[in-house]
Amino acid sequence: MSTSIPGVLYTRKANGSSAPVIFDSPHSGTEYPHDFDFVAPFEVLRKSEDSFVDELYALVPECGANLQAALFPRSYIDPNRSLLDIDPELFEERWPEPLAPSEKTRLGHGLIWRLCPPNYVLYARKLCPKEVKRRIETYWRPYHFSLREMLDEAYARFGKVWHINCHSMPAAGVPQSPGSTGRIDFVLGDRDGTTCDPEFTALVASTLEAYGYRVRVNDPYKGVELVRAYSDPSNGRHSLQVEINRAIYMNEEKQERNPGFSVLQDNLTRLAAVLCDYARTQTR
Repeated sequence: MSTSIPGVLYTRKANGSSAPVIFDSPHSGTEYPHDFDFVAPFEVLRKSEDSFVDELYALVPECGANLQAALFPRSYIDPNRSLLDIDPELFEERWPEPLAPSEKTRLGHGLIWRLCPPNYVLYARKLCPKEVKRRIETYWRPYHFSLREMLDEAYARFGKVWHINCHSMPAAGVPQSPGSTGRIDFVLGDRDGTTCDPEFTALVASTLEAYGYRVRVNDPYKGVELVRAYSDPSNGRHSLQVEINRAIYMNEEKQERNPGFSVLQDNLTRLAAVLCDYARTQTR
């Protein structure tokens, strides 16, 4: 079963025997809102998308997992940032809510982006608090509400839940694999073991390595807001961030899938089957 909120998100529920496993792709959206008054070049802005990540995981419902994906772009408002993570310099007047800007905000990539990588100014004007509040209410809150609802439903039914937060990383910034001339294929982030059971992180890593991929944990990506907000391993709520090297499955310059896309999609579907079986075993 699929549901959607036009322009905001879509969800695909598990087919057949369900498991308490939820995948979400918060940065693969490509529907740019009409009021997104950006001045950075559009072709540059599009490179900030986690292009095709939702498609890579599109078959996980066949394994028993749920999938949610954003339809809006992260550069408009980022669902993987806290509502406190706002740069006060963005506004023409004082932001009326509490603020706690992070290092991401200092770099221009907080809840509302100020800069588009590598260093393009995103707006030619200051924003007003009202328009940012509208983005929060129309996009950020529905995304979080829907994800939280799926996680809570699975937890209520099974007593535990596993959340996989899905991303991609630009090939140029991916670290080298130790002892190899190649680059890392996957980076798993559990915020130094605080957002999920290390056994689960190890299962994901070993499964991917068995498929021939090079995997690193918490270096350089540890996980951000979505794994932090919805994890509580001591109470059976586990969240893991998964970053994929874009060179495996796409041409970044042309924004096109490459021949490796279907192979990677197959392997991620196989991974989902392993994780669903693990979750079922853990909750019997």
